[in-house]
Amino acid sequence: MAIVRSHACLSTLLVLAASNAAAQSTPATLAPITVVGGAETALATPASTGSNLGLTPMQTPASVDIISREQIEARGDASVVTAITRAPGFSAMPHPGNGNSALSVRGFTDSTSVMRLYDGLRQYGGVGLTFPFDTWSVERIEVLRGPASVIYGDGAIGGVVNVIPKRPTRGPIENEIQATIGTQDTARLGLGSGGALSDTLSYRLDVSGNYTDGWVGRGQSGDATFSGALRWDATPDLNVTLSYAYGYQRPMRYFGTPLINGKQDDAVRKQNYNVGDSFMRFRDQWTQLDTVWTPNEATTVRTRLYHVQSDRDWRNAERYVYNPGSGLIDRSDNTQITHDQTQTGLTTSAAFKGRLAGLDNTVSVGFDVNHASFEHINNTYAGSSGPVDPYDPDHGKFQSDAPFIPRYRNKADQFALFVEDRLALTSRWSVIGGLRYDHARVTRDDLVTNERALSQTYSDVGWRVGTVFDVTPDLAVYAQYAEAADPVGGLLMISPANAKFDMSKGKQIEIGLKQAFLDNRGEWTLSAYHIRKSNLLSRDAADPSLRVQVGEQSSRGLETSLSLAFAPGWKIEANAAMLRAKYDDFTESAGGAAVSRAGNVPPNVPQRLANVWLSWNFQPGWTAMGGMQYVGKRYADNANTIELPSYTTTDVALRWDVNQDTTITARGYNIFDRAYFTTAYYTNTQWLYGPSRRFELTLNHRF
Repeated sequence: MAIVRSHACLSTLLVLAASNAAAQSTPATLAPITVVGGAETALATPASTGSNLGLTPMQTPASVDIISREQIEARGDASVVTAITRAPGFSAMPHPGNGNSALSVRGFTDSTSVMRLYDGLRQYGGVGLTFPFDTWSVERIEVLRGPASVIYGDGAIGGVVNVIPKRPTRGPIENEIQATIGTQDTARLGLGSGGALSDTLSYRLDVSGNYTDGWVGRGQSGDATFSGALRWDATPDLNVTLSYAYGYQRPMRYFGTPLINGKQDDAVRKQNYNVGDSFMRFRDQWTQLDTVWTPNEATTVRTRLYHVQSDRDWRNAERYVYNPGSGLIDRSDNTQITHDQTQTGLTTSAAFKGRLAGLDNTVSVGFDVNHASFEHINNTYAGSSGPVDPYDPDHGKFQSDAPFIPRYRNKADQFALFVEDRLALTSRWSVIGGLRYDHARVTRDDLVTNERALSQTYSDVGWRVGTVFDVTPDLAVYAQYAEAADPVGGLLMISPANAKFDMSKGKQIEIGLKQAFLDNRGEWTLSAYHIRKSNLLSRDAADPSLRVQVGEQSSRGLETSLSLAFAPGWKIEANAAMLRAKYDDFTESAGGAAVSRAGNVPPNVPQRLANVWLSWNFQPGWTAMGGMQYVGKRYADNANTIELPSYTTTDVALRWDVNQDTTITARGYNIFDRAYFTTAYYTNTQWLYGPSRRFELTLNHRF
């Protein structure tokens, strides 16, 4: 799909659609939006991410949140990562090396500790994710904070995010079009359609495209997505769904801005020091065949056969350091990489409701098996395109004398067995437990020497036990203990140097409260937790050139959320997180000596986070909205000597419901144009700016 760039075309579409909608219905015929008690709350909505037992967040002894489609649209979150950071405790630390998808939660960061799923599926190996990235085809996002290895395996000590796409539905065919234009030469277009084709066939189809010039020089980016699904209801008890999704990205080729003499310099905020012929491209395909069989009300069997393929390409100058002697930016690490990643698997689970010792009981059992392959082509990250002027850079061309050739291929054969059970001791008190066994054999072939570089087997047992007690029908208190595991690095990128190390182990204790109140017009949650992760790779104090697996880090914190329709037409959604994350035992090499970092905060971990969103339907058809996001200070290094400052951004919006099918929304993002930094990744003094102020106008029409 070609990237949408024509503002004139989109402007015409906005005008014509709005005129047509206004001709069909005038605002005077609209009824006011009212708050109705008794509606289903998020706490009472079944969530697939917290359990395989079909439980709601209220029934789950863990911190589970659902970001609904309505919330995504109201907030104007076109990016999946942006939508995720509206949930309690999550912050983004995007960088190009991780596909701009890296997250931080509960003191743990990136893809080896914070797992991302698409429709319940994971890309195995912790390489980094580049799909999904656009919210147009997303139905909802579910997040589970804290260890989740019982459900999804290793690599989820911090938490899990599950992005769930729109699915085929029964009923008349309904179509939707959405067009956006904005500053920074922004243009978006989305098309969606779904409904029943016959008594047994239904479908869902979504297409979207985006383009923007970005917030730094030469910051152009574009992407396109396609997702489609066809469901066949073979019998009243059996349905089969074939789905396919494709994503194409040409991300902004921006790798951060170095500090000048150790300080931020607003004069270089919009500079981009990458080479002139830099290049990034991500292509992802997800294909799956799902079968759901419900022979009776007490039994559900699900089977999924899937294939995932990701191709990623980079060619950039990635490292920038200010040289006070020359007054120039020294550039190095000219990096050219290609990822060729595939994964094919089968997962099956069965859930049974019945009685155990005279008590209501639900049990789920299942298995997962997959084969993954990852080929890495690179130039060994060697080369330089020379220094540049900080204020007027001559970007030059990519240069590297190292050959760009296949270096290694890692393969992993993995299988897992898992079981969960919920026993209702009384009508108000339940106990939930789970167990998962993971086994993986990883091999690495050196494609330069044509030799087998390693063959290693990993296994782990993760488990949890929790309890939920309903103090009243609308108030629940819960407690949970869980154990999980993280690999010392992504298994599909593991090297002979760290292959012999065991997985890092994580343990969590969590307690909390959840309540719906005011006839379901409001709900709130409160949780407290303590997580400890051991077996980190640390430097040997006797020989800093060696690594030993003795390190440990921990975090403890409080998280709370509130959603309340407190008056007719008014609603507030807010959350906050406070944590203390630290290294308990960690040593690194500094100046050739082993230096302890015990007591320090891990890099890129904010210890204070907050979100608030307020909406006001001030008259029929008109809604004013706005929100603020606060991210506390973070450190750029293990020594905690370099501090990224805290920041607060503010978004506002005004929506006009022209009629029941058409809306026009004007939005402002970061309206005070706060200059802030999302992460420090490639060097301690090379910080990535977040988006600057922008305005957008969006038309949405359903027909």
